[in-house]
Formats: sequence, C-alpha cells, structure tokens
Amino acid sequence: MSFATARASHPVRTWPGTGQTAPQRGRVTPVTSTPPAPDRAVGFGILATGGIANGFVRDLAHVPGARAVAVGSRSLDRARVFAAEHGVAAAYGSYEQVLADPAVDVVYVATPHSAHEDNVLAALAAGKAVLCEKPLALTARQAARMVDEARRRGLFLAEAMWMRCNPTLLRVVDGVRAGWVGEVRQVRADLGLAARSDPDSRWHDPALGASSLLDVGIYPLTLATWLLGEPEQVHGAAVLDERGVDDTAGLVLSYASGAVATLSCSQQSWSDSAATIAGSAGRIEIAPRMHHPPSVTWVSGAMDAPQVETFSEPVIGKGLAHEAIEVVRCLRAGQLESPLLPLAGTLLVARLLDRAREVCGVRLPGDDLA
Repeated sequence: MSFATARASHPVRTWPGTGQTAPQRGRVTPVTSTPPAPDRAVGFGILATGGIANGFVRDLAHVPGARAVAVGSRSLDRARVFAAEHGVAAAYGSYEQVLADPAVDVVYVATPHSAHEDNVLAALAAGKAVLCEKPLALTARQAARMVDEARRRGLFLAEAMWMRCNPTLLRVVDGVRAGWVGEVRQVRADLGLAARSDPDSRWHDPALGASSLLDVGIYPLTLATWLLGEPEQVHGAAVLDERGVDDTAGLVLSYASGAVATLSCSQQSWSDSAATIAGSAGRIEIAPRMHHPPSVTWVSGAMDAPQVETFSEPVIGKGLAHEAIEVVRCLRAGQLESPLLPLAGTLLVARLLDRAREVCGVRLPGDDLA
C-alpha cells in the first residue's frame, strides 16, 4: 500500500482557518464549558518570559483567532521587554495580576517545572483554562491533583506536549494504526542536547526540577506510550552529576504484546535524536529531531526489495502553533479536554516518569513519587 493510498483511506479534517490536516482521535469530552465570545480572539496570558515562552508567543502570532494579551514575570522590567518585543498589551510584575486580567481566557504556564503545580492550581482557582508546559508536574501525584482540580471546576487543562499536535507525527501514528508496519515490535527513540553549562541554570538545579528524564526523556517516552500504551515493566539506568541530576538516561520498556521500547535521553550530548518504529511488515524512520521531524521515511514490502517513501506535512511556525490551535479549537467548542492532548496520556507518562526516576535513582527535593 502506498503512502498516497493510505492517506486517501484515512480522511482527516482541517484546522479551522488554516487548511492544516488534523485527525481527531480518542474520546471527545462533552461540551460543558462556556466558549469564549465568537467575535473576539481567545486571549492567552503568559506566565514567565524564558525561551519557551518566547517561542510559543512567536508561533501564537500565526494562529487565527488567538493572541497574547498579558504576560507576567517576577521582574516587571522583563515582562515589559517581553511585551514590547511581542506586541503584548499588558505586562505585569506578578503572575497573580495575569490571572486577574479579564482579557485572559487561557493561561500558558512556562515557569520552571517545580512551580507548575502551584501556578496551574492558582490559574484554575482564578477560573482560567490552562495550557501548561511539559512536564505537567514533577510527579504523578502532582499531575493527578491538577487534573482532578480542573475536572472539579469544569475547566480546560492540557499539557503542552507539542509533538502530539505535530502534523507529520499525527500522520505517522495514523499510519501505524492503519497497519503500515504490521504489528509493532520495536520502538527506538532518542533525544539529546548539550544544555548550558552554567551550574545555576535550571538545567542543573534540582530545586527547579532539573532532570534529563523530565526535560528531554519525556519526548521518547511520549512516543512509546502513544504507540504502545502502558508497559508491563520499566528498566533503566542514569548518569547523575554531583547534585544528583540525571544528565543522561536510558530506559527499556517491555509490553504484554511482546513489543519492546528502547529510549534514551541526554542534556549533555548531541545524540542523533532520531526514532524508529519497526514491525512485522516494515518500519518508519523518524528523522531528527524526533519530536518535530523535518521528514519521515516509510519502508515496506519485501526485505530484499523494499519500497521506500519519504514524506512530511506542513508545519505552522516552528511547530508550537499547532498546540495553540488545538487549545483554541477546544475552547471554542466548549471542550474540557483535547483529544490530541488527552489527560489520560499525560497521567500515564507522569506515572512512567515516576517509575523511571525510581529505577534510575533520580530524586528531587520534596519528591512524592507514586
């Protein structure tokens, strides 16, 4: 079966106002919340002014019907610089002021991992929808508390796992489910980077949730769970620095189906950062970087005469726009949960990160591992 044939046999809808393909999958939450007024853009309030917040707001400018309306920082000067650079109307010297701004419909949490629980719970208490950077929480118990609170208050919550909204990866997952590689037997995924060497940066500070598993390994782990679900066993090892931060780690997940996922991550090395999905009828090679690949290659047919097709899907901005588009779609529809960013998937990955840190001997201040 060719890639073109596979595409034709699996119709997809388009993102509103963009023409970008976006297959819907999983459970769609019933409409129970009040959508934003249709005659105005959905207002995003930004908590923090770091690199990921800058990248997100740059991509948000490409999203129809959405705009950044407020930014908050512990430093009013930094908030003002950020607002001036990105054309954000309001700059505040505290997060509380962002949460109190009536123009804010949804809060984007881009603070260090260790602050996520407090920031998300505060935003929910203020009656705001929330898109929180990954990892949603340091531990599964924290993540469950956030999800429970969002559901109790009837508010939208999603983890900003942007790879799950990437059009090329969505096509890959649809293809795997359509049988492109037969029964999946192996998933191999790696992601590595050389983080800042500054010992005071968040990459090296346990108090801020520093961990290659939480920061980088979450992407290979998300791919494995997206394709294979929950494993029976988790094995792993990590190299810890003098402060106990896992600079590099490797995991092996085994499944009842007989599948195995081998995953690696590092914040100290520029690894190949590629992924492969292999099965009884072929394989899919995801080019680096595997969480937002420029292309994917599907190899099928006979091993001595394989058919090889390489493809990609258009991406808006740097790719972060797609999670924002999905949040806007959900809010417009009154949905409390995104089928592309399902909370069940977020909680599963959080539980597996707990298990991975436990087997690797990785601890953080105030840990409450499940």
